Formats: sequence, structure tokens, C-alpha cells
Amino acid sequence: MISWRKHYKKGLIAISLLLSTGASVYAQGDPKKGQDLFKANCTACHALDKKVVGPALGGIVDKLKKEQNLDTDWLHKWIINNDKLRASGDKYANQVYEENGKVAMQVFEGKLTEADVDDILAYTTNPPAEEPAADKAGDAAATDMQSVQADKANQLNSKIMVAAFIAIAGLLFWLLLKIRQLVKLQQSPELSELNSTRITSFSQLYEKYSYVGKALVALLAIFALYGVWNWLMWIGVYKGYKPEQPIYFSHKIHAGENKIDCQLCHSGAKYGKVSEIPSLNVCMNCHRSISEYKGKYLEPGKDREFYTGEIKKIYQHVGWDESKQAYTGKTEPVEWTRIHNMPDFVYFNHSQHVVAGEQAIINGFNAKQKDPANKIDVVCKACHGKIDTMNVVQMANNFTMGWCIDCHRTTEVDMTNGYNKEYFKNLHDKLKKQYGEGSKITVDAIGGLECGKCHY
Repeated sequence: MISWRKHYKKGLIAISLLLSTGASVYAQGDPKKGQDLFKANCTACHALDKKVVGPALGGIVDKLKKEQNLDTDWLHKWIINNDKLRASGDKYANQVYEENGKVAMQVFEGKLTEADVDDILAYTTNPPAEEPAADKAGDAAATDMQSVQADKANQLNSKIMVAAFIAIAGLLFWLLLKIRQLVKLQQSPELSELNSTRITSFSQLYEKYSYVGKALVALLAIFALYGVWNWLMWIGVYKGYKPEQPIYFSHKIHAGENKIDCQLCHSGAKYGKVSEIPSLNVCMNCHRSISEYKGKYLEPGKDREFYTGEIKKIYQHVGWDESKQAYTGKTEPVEWTRIHNMPDFVYFNHSQHVVAGEQAIINGFNAKQKDPANKIDVVCKACHGKIDTMNVVQMANNFTMGWCIDCHRTTEVDMTNGYNKEYFKNLHDKLKKQYGEGSKITVDAIGGLECGKCHY
């Protein structure tokens, strides 16, 4: 009996040591810190649950232990400097390299510490639960239901009121008929003779007051001509225009939530005349590895599955096989609906405004704003509005000739710009003599109102 208890105690000690040893593999790091490090350094090529550029990393510590009998020391060496590990002749390191298309992993020596690697491995073993996003879709659905019920109640009330008005109108009309009959019965011969001299038709009224009628007709003609002229002047002005696109793209998520710079996608805005619509190759720079939406922001009425479905549309049009991580060669063009489109007779150069006029435009726009919340930090917003807050892009301004001229008359030229300071030196001296020291040089003073600048 004593011998059995002795062996039993030893067995418990051995099991506890084994468990503590196994637990220590995962207790070395902080999964929460590892999550941030993983997102910053690994998500371009890896995911926890599927192969991207590299293999899936969920449970990689256990997997290597069971399949290759490798511990976390090997993973440390691989993550810190996989080139050095492969060069040493490590068999499994070279096998992984071959199996993943000979795509070398980034070297993190000097970028990640041993503690950072422990945190990442802890995250791949025990990823923390995602924080539940606010159920905005549910709230929106409940609000929609209340709105529907309220609309039904309003419609019923409206029908009752209309019926009541019709009944009252019918009653009044009947009373008027009866009163008219009574009046006719009580009219005397003298009253009848007086009534015969009164105006009883519109033609008699017009004949008596024809000059007033002609004046009214002339006035109506003037108003009609003004209406036609005003309508013609607003042809092609589409402020607020926001068409539906074949692939839903939220600027609020990309430029607002994720802080992606405008010129990363619209590179032509800085270096060319036209801003250009980005090709799907630009989208695939990120979405080759981001195949589903996991962000916290959800537009009312939309869920994560909706955004993920739009990413799949990109794959379909560009010909990307997600399972094989390769292009099929079968592409489908996307028929985007253009929002901002200048007439053919108008010349507008984006690079001139974005490069030479950047600071001047920002300063000029902010100087006009009474509310600090309306001020801008990026030159694009002066014309296109706060694009980083738009789920669906819309035309934020009129883009008429008068709108452009007003901007040229009020925007001061940035003379601290090295190019402007040298190029307009003589003009600057001339304007100082003409308008006095300290006078402002606006764009119209350097030819901003010349017809040939914009029309050719």
C-alpha cells in the first residue's frame, strides 16, 4: 500500500511538471501584444486560419512539435533570420522555403526581440477573442421597423383627414347651392337689373382691364425666360451626384478608418493632368492578403459579410484564384461610373494644383472657414470635400467656371515656395510697386483669369 501511494505521488508530480512545462510554452508571451505585432508585421503574408503567401500560423507551435518534433527555439531562429537558418543547412527550413514557392520571408533581425517573438507565438496559440462590434445593423433594423410602423400610422391618419376634408367640402358646396337658390327667390326686379350690369365672365374682366392683363402676361413671359436661362446655366452641374458602383468601395473605411493616403491609389493626381481611376492591380496590392473584412466599423444596414463579398468581386474581375493563390488569366473589366468629369473644352491639371498650389489652396480654404471643424489638412479636400468621411463618394462642389474664378481671386500665391519665389520675382516686385508693400498676390494676379489658361 505504501509503495503504491509512493508511485502515485511520483506520477502526480510528473504530470504536473509536464503540464507546467507545456503551459510555459504559451505563458512566455502575451497574446494581446502578440496580436498587435502580428497585424503589424505578419498579416501581409500570413493568416491564422488559411494559407496566404505563407502557410497558416494558427497553432503552429503544437503543429511543429507533433509533426517535426521542433520546439519554439527553431521558430525563434526562423522568424528572426530565416536566411541564416536556411544557409546553415537546416532541412525543414529549406523544405518550407521550397513548399511556399521559394518566396523568402522578411528578416526581422534587429526589428523584433525574442520577447516579441514569444508574444507572436502566444497569439498564434491562444488568439484573444475579437471585441464584439456594436450591433449597428440590429439597431438600424429596429429603427427601420419603428419607422415603418410610424409611416403606417401616419398614412392612416392622412387618409382619415383627407376623407374628413372631402366630406366638409361636399357639405359646404351643398350649402352654397342652397343659399344661391334662396337668394334668387328673394331678388327684386331692381336687384336683377343691377346684376345685369356686373361683370360675370373672365373675358369681360379682361376687356375692361386689358392693360393690367397685358402687364401680367409680360411679367409671366419674363419669369419664364429667366427660368429657361437659369435651367440652361445649370446643365452639367451635379453637386451631390453619387452613383452606385459595380463594386462597393467605402472611402470612409480606407481613407478614414485605415488612414490610407489619397495618392497611394490616385497617384496621377500628383504627377499627371488626370487623377485617374485606380486599376484593380492597385487594389490587389493589399487585397491579395486581405480576403475578408474584419474591421470594427460597419455602415448602418451592412455587415462584414457584405464587405467580404465585395472583395470577392475584385478577385472575380482580376482573375485571382484564392485557393491556389495565383492568377487564372481570366479577367473581366469593371464598368465604373465616373463622378468628376471636366468638359472637353476645359483644361485642368491636377499636378499643378497638388504640387505648386498645395499649401496655398489649403491656407486659402481654411481662411474662409468660420468653424474650425470644416478646416482641411489635405489639398484634395478643398475640391472633393471630406472624402475620408464618405461611404459613397459624391460631388462635393458645383465645379462651375464661377466657382473656379472665385477660388483664383481669393487664393493667395505661396511665395515661400522656392519655384514661385524665383519664377515670379520680377512680377512680385512690380505688384509691390503697383499695390503697395505687403499687398497680397492672388492667383488672378499671375494670370489665373486668362481665358487661354483653361480654354484651348
